[in-house]
Amino acid sequence: MTTTAAVPNDVLRAVRIGLRMSQDDFAKAIRRAGTELGEPNEASKRLVQRWEAGTSKTPRGVYARALERVTGRPVEALGFTLPVPMTRVHADKAGGHDMDAGTGGATSAAASARTAAQAGDGTFSGVWVSRYEFYSSSRGESYEGKHYVVLVQHGNRLTAQSLPGASSNPDSPLTLDLTVDRNVVTGSWVEQTAADGYYNGARYHGAVQLLVEPTGRRMAGKWVGFGKDFDVNTGPWELRLVDRSTSKATLERYNSPPE
Repeated sequence: MTTTAAVPNDVLRAVRIGLRMSQDDFAKAIRRAGTELGEPNEASKRLVQRWEAGTSKTPRGVYARALERVTGRPVEALGFTLPVPMTRVHADKAGGHDMDAGTGGATSAAASARTAAQAGDGTFSGVWVSRYEFYSSSRGESYEGKHYVVLVQHGNRLTAQSLPGASSNPDSPLTLDLTVDRNVVTGSWVEQTAADGYYNGARYHGAVQLLVEPTGRRMAGKWVGFGKDFDVNTGPWELRLVDRSTSKATLERYNSPPE
C-alpha cells in the first residue's frame, strides 16, 4: 500500500506570517471571525498547525469563511486542496490557447471558470516570471524574453514592472498594464530595449490577452505588436507566480535574470 506524504501549505503559512500572527493568534482571529459571521467555530493552534503541515487539506465551510474574513483572500488562494474541477490553459492546434476542463463537461468548465474568478480576486500581487517568444526576421530565428516582474493589483487593475536586474536581455525593462475580468486578463505591454543591445534602444509596445488558471498562479495567452518593418507580429506569452511576497528581501532575491 502506497501512502502520499503531506505537502506543507506554505501559502497559508506565508499569509499568516504576513499578518504578523503566531499560530495561536491566527486561531484566535479565526474564532473571532466566526463569531462575527454568526458561525462560531473551534479553531485552535493545533488546527492551524495541521493546515500548514498539509495533513488537513480542505477546511470546512465555517472555517473557510472565517479564513477569508481574517486574511482578506478567497479560500481558493490560501493553498488548500478544494473539491473543485481544475482546468489548465493549453495551446490549441490553431495558434491560440484554450481552457481545458478535463472531465465533467460544461458544468465542470463553468465551475472552474467561477473558481478562476474567485482565485484571482485580490490575489495576483507578488513576483511573477514572465516569458514570451518572438521571431526575429533579421536574424531568422525565434527568441525568448524572460523577466521577473512585480505585479501589483488595485481592484481589477494589474500593473507589472520588471525588476531592474531581472531581464534575460540586460537593461530591457518591461511594463504591463492589465485589466482582469473573471479568468481573462487583457491589456498592454511596453519594453524598452537596451541602448547598446541588438535593437539599439528601440521601444516596443503592443497588446496582450491571457487566460488565468483556477489556481491563480499561471496566465497564458498571446501578445501582439509591431516589428521594425512596420508589420504586426504575435507570439505566446506566459506569466507564472513565483512568490506572493513583495518585501524588500524578496525583491532582492529575484533581482537577477530568470533561468
